[in-house]
Amino acid sequence: MTDIRSVVRGVGSYLPARALTNADLAQIVDTSDEWIVQRTGIRERHIAADNELTSDLALHAARAALADAGMDAGDIDLIVLATSTPDNTFPATAVSVQAGLGITRGAAFDLQAVCSGFVFAVATADSFLKSGAFKRALVIGAETFSRILDWSDRTTCVLFGDGAGALVLEGVAAQDAGGRGVLTTHLRSDGRHKNKLYVDGGVSSTKTVGFLRMEGREVFRHAVGMITDVIVDAFEATGESAQTIDWFVPHQANRRIIDASAAKLGIASEKVVVTVDRHGNTSAASIPLALATAHADGRIKTGDLVLLEAMGGGFTWGSALIRW
Repeated sequence: MTDIRSVVRGVGSYLPARALTNADLAQIVDTSDEWIVQRTGIRERHIAADNELTSDLALHAARAALADAGMDAGDIDLIVLATSTPDNTFPATAVSVQAGLGITRGAAFDLQAVCSGFVFAVATADSFLKSGAFKRALVIGAETFSRILDWSDRTTCVLFGDGAGALVLEGVAAQDAGGRGVLTTHLRSDGRHKNKLYVDGGVSSTKTVGFLRMEGREVFRHAVGMITDVIVDAFEATGESAQTIDWFVPHQANRRIIDASAAKLGIASEKVVVTVDRHGNTSAASIPLALATAHADGRIKTGDLVLLEAMGGGFTWGSALIRW
């Protein structure tokens, strides 16, 4: 059987037009720009319009990624969409994206691992491509977290935003990949921590959507250790290190978590891609949004070694190491 690598062919993103600044939030809840920036590093976030669905955001990002890859939608035979805010309970939001792109072959499905969703989706698509079951995949992270926020809770409503990002991955014979592609992925979860970050509603439990609830201090306390755990695994699996990677693209949840994780791992600050100040925490969309930003401004280039990591509700956490 041919050894296959999942090679990045394109990346794209989309942010809703409306930007909500910290000053805007100060008109809604008892908070201030200084308080939010000091504790999170966030200055603004984008909020979907009333008529914008998660699938709409995902479609924009998917089209941008396809354009960047120089591919048509018909070249795609797999869509893996990571989201915690689907259009409907069912069908999967991915099939709406599939239909919107005019794709009538292959498979499309959603994946739910909250903020770790995009890393889980990359790992899932990578496995399918390596198996030879599919040839080219759209891996998407898309969220409308504004729909599950309690806008009277200043501890959570200031943190999150809406957006979408996407990668095009293609299965390529290893000898033709030139060392590029997904090198390793590592995924973890621990359901004992469910009540530290969750939504207090659901189809089976309350028959309602519910609102996001979080024990902020507890999430912060666990985050750095869990993040470094899966990154150490990635380094051990590949022989790479904090010194050999070119870019560290973490989940954009909180600037203090990002800085503490990089410092603990010995990753130089100039290698860290940070967009949380402009996007807020967009959950599964945060990593692909950051990738698209750093790719568009010329930082991430072909051949660069890019480290991804995320942690989310559940808890879930994971890493992926990609030769761009």
